[in-house]
Amino acid sequence: MHPFPLEPDRAAMTEMGGLVLDRVIDRTEQLPTRPATSALTQAATAALVESFLAPPPAQPGDLKSLLGRLDEAADCAVETAGPGHLAHIPGGGLFTAALAEFYNRAVNRYGGLAAIASAFAALEESVVRWIALDVCGLPSGSGGLLTSGGSMATFSAVVAARYDCLGEDLATGTVYTTAFAHYSVAKAARLAGIKKDHIRLVPHTADLRMDPDAAAALIRADRQAGLRPFLLVGTAGTTDTGTIDPLPELAGLARREDLWFHIDAAYGGFFRLTTRGKERLAGVEQADSITLDPHKTLFMPFGTGALVVRDVAALHAAHDGSGSYLQDIGPAGGVPDSGHLGPELTHEIRGLRIWLPLHLHGVDAFRDALEEKLDLTEQVHAALSRVPGLEVPQTPDLSTVIFRIRPKDDSPSAADRADEATRRLLERVNAHRRIVLSSTVIDGRYTLRICLVSHRTHRDRIIEARDLITAEATRTVSHAVGG
Repeated sequence: MHPFPLEPDRAAMTEMGGLVLDRVIDRTEQLPTRPATSALTQAATAALVESFLAPPPAQPGDLKSLLGRLDEAADCAVETAGPGHLAHIPGGGLFTAALAEFYNRAVNRYGGLAAIASAFAALEESVVRWIALDVCGLPSGSGGLLTSGGSMATFSAVVAARYDCLGEDLATGTVYTTAFAHYSVAKAARLAGIKKDHIRLVPHTADLRMDPDAAAALIRADRQAGLRPFLLVGTAGTTDTGTIDPLPELAGLARREDLWFHIDAAYGGFFRLTTRGKERLAGVEQADSITLDPHKTLFMPFGTGALVVRDVAALHAAHDGSGSYLQDIGPAGGVPDSGHLGPELTHEIRGLRIWLPLHLHGVDAFRDALEEKLDLTEQVHAALSRVPGLEVPQTPDLSTVIFRIRPKDDSPSAADRADEATRRLLERVNAHRRIVLSSTVIDGRYTLRICLVSHRTHRDRIIEARDLITAEATRTVSHAVGG
């Protein structure tokens, strides 16, 4: 194949585009039969990694060959786009979002200042307002921005809360969260200048939710010690278990104590599109700020996060700034500049990858897919609860089911043997490479988790997963727990 210049003509663009599109379609069609994890040996993986560390050549390469290499790299990974990915919090990535992103990268509009691409800025703002008002239930006038993910969204929220509540005096500011909150919360607080020992881990109740009474006691004690409590963080679907904190009670506590109330709804937020989700996630609408990840429960590509806030002015005040080189750029008809709402000045138009699928498929398609996940989760929970030797300690709030091998008795040694058997169970299940699960630790116990989020995961794969887990759990228990 001939080399392509930096500025290809129509024929070259058509040839290149066809090669890429054909591969993407082939891979997407093959997802149901593709293994959930890489088949490469450790040595083969190391060799492939080493080959990709090489610098680029001086002379042009062959596109077909290079795409073949990319296929090798894509295969050397957990298949996060496939229906068998049930670990962590999956992100399948819609094909239509990929099409939107291809168009977006080609037109290459700058999104940090609305006036530079005012219609695209309005498009992105429409997505933000839909998330703030329709999904989260915040009042008219709320807004925010799209981010690279939950971590950056949470960081901007903490910065806004810090600036609004503490001003320039950060030394005594304190933050309240739990051990089950995503670690990005504590990381964001540290990056925002809050001392590590001023980040309080509020005790949780027996059902793994933040204890509002314990939080109130910590806040009172810190105030009496001369500290300045300013931020309370609840979670609308923890990564470990999918558990929802008592959001209405925490919102009330934050109001009484004059704290900024942030909710991490990166995982759970879009379940509010469903009837069950809206009921279980009541209280989200009372937050001052909310983190959501469209690349989780809106099925968008990785790198798509969102922060919505009740008071956009507070977000703007914490992140505002300018330079003389921008003096000729004016406002864009009421559409805010994303570069003044977060730390990123070079902000791509992230809204297009959400806007196109929402407008093409319609919101009901996403609602139906999330309803399906809640149905499948209930079925998995019921099935695993019937497996002898398995302990399924929680009824799921959202789409995560946790389970582990049940100890033979209440002794510490039995618990240790059960933990080791649970580790072996994970290895055995994942070794089939039809599904991939992940683990966590709950109150000191090694625990497995199955998380249903991908739009490509349907009843057939869940039945397969149920049967596989049941069979391997039965083998594991018969070989290990009595030992």
